[in-house]
Amino acid sequence: MVGKTDLEKIRDCVYEIPRNPNKGMKVPARIYLDEESVKTIDDGAIQQVANVACLKGIQKRSIGLPDIHFGYGFSIGGVAAFSDNGVISPGGVGFDINCGVRLLKTNITKEDIKPYMNDLVDELFKKIPSGLGSNGIKHLKETEIDDVLQNGAKWAVENGYGWDEDLKFMEENGCIETANPDVVSVKAKRRGIPQLGSLGSGNHFLEIQSIGDIYDEEISKAYGLEKDQIVILIHSGSRGCGYQICADNLREMDKVSKRLKMDIPDRQLACAPVESDEAQKYLQAMAAGANYAWTNRQMIQHWVRETFEDVLKQDADTLGLNLLYDVAHNIVKCEEHKVGKNTKELYVHRKGATRAFGPGRKEIPEEYRNVGQPVLIPGTMGTASYILAGTETAMKETFGSTAHGAGRVLSRSGAKKEFTPEEITKQMNEKGIIIKANSQPVIAEEAPNAYKDVDSVVKTADKTGISKLVAQMKPLGVIKG
Repeated sequence: MVGKTDLEKIRDCVYEIPRNPNKGMKVPARIYLDEESVKTIDDGAIQQVANVACLKGIQKRSIGLPDIHFGYGFSIGGVAAFSDNGVISPGGVGFDINCGVRLLKTNITKEDIKPYMNDLVDELFKKIPSGLGSNGIKHLKETEIDDVLQNGAKWAVENGYGWDEDLKFMEENGCIETANPDVVSVKAKRRGIPQLGSLGSGNHFLEIQSIGDIYDEEISKAYGLEKDQIVILIHSGSRGCGYQICADNLREMDKVSKRLKMDIPDRQLACAPVESDEAQKYLQAMAAGANYAWTNRQMIQHWVRETFEDVLKQDADTLGLNLLYDVAHNIVKCEEHKVGKNTKELYVHRKGATRAFGPGRKEIPEEYRNVGQPVLIPGTMGTASYILAGTETAMKETFGSTAHGAGRVLSRSGAKKEFTPEEITKQMNEKGIIIKANSQPVIAEEAPNAYKDVDSVVKTADKTGISKLVAQMKPLGVIKG
């Protein structure tokens, strides 16, 4: 077993467990944490980062980000990249494939919106389905689900849910082209058909926010951000469809791991060689699940625009309801990265991690290419969220990755024992934040103190250089599943 006592300080907020062949580690395990978080981190999460360092074909290092906490196989807040003679592991993506966030801008201010806030929150809550097992407004035909899985957000735009220019401002332009609906099970498709265009439950949310502190004027200008500007943050994923894709493929990977007698330290790290049929099938199915999630967020965004139009009596274009960016948090993709002096194609697994590509990368929209990719890090209910930018340091150290959120410190059941929905709602109201939730217990489960302090997460990301602080966002209205 490894834990806190095995961490060696590399520099401020950067720690490593050195490569140890006796423990099966092929590379070091590196963790980005402030000193306070080092004291409180669960040893199990550190062990998971070390376990991943044992997988075949892993490159440079196994990584734990500032929001790291214990997960399934991989820690949440974990990153690992594998060469083509390495492995693919569904545990490195997780069950909510392409859980992610997108940010809509407006050209209105906090003062402009004040008279409309109650009506906006009420109408958004009515319009956008949320909660456990929630179904979307749009009911797909069975013949349509394959188009969604194949084409992602492009399908939504072609069917009237959004604008062509939206696609430009999404990671992968809202579609991984290697998706193959034929390898997605009937059960996964049937779970996805009724749920498209819904927030879901748990930590998923929709927030109306205003821009608070600005930390970098140049990048803020490039992103089109100003103090007190209203923005809308959407956090959702691939719902039951993505969950089922993961569950289906984990079973297959477990069989492969046993058949090939693969040396893995934890059964939850079930994996298959990159070139195997099972790994390729998973990558195609995972891509389909990711496309579902981009479609899901695109449709929610469309209904946000409609709601703002209805309540403010102006069209979305006049209100400046343009997409800033959309990022995935749970995904594996083939990307080019430098390893030593060579550039290699690597299969980068990000689980509870945000892509944070630095300036110049061709994958970044041209409008942002000189300053780096926008990074969106949501806080917890009632706390600030943040916009950061990708950096060259992230490219060198973390395969262009940074944190994705605050990271839980209390389980959902633990939070319900510690807090009541009434006291959390009261706290929110005292801060002037309107909240609507589909389930009262969810309010307690998602209490701010059930999570790590998001301020410390983003400060650590900024201090270590794996992303750069740009602007803060403060919540005005919150819709929870």
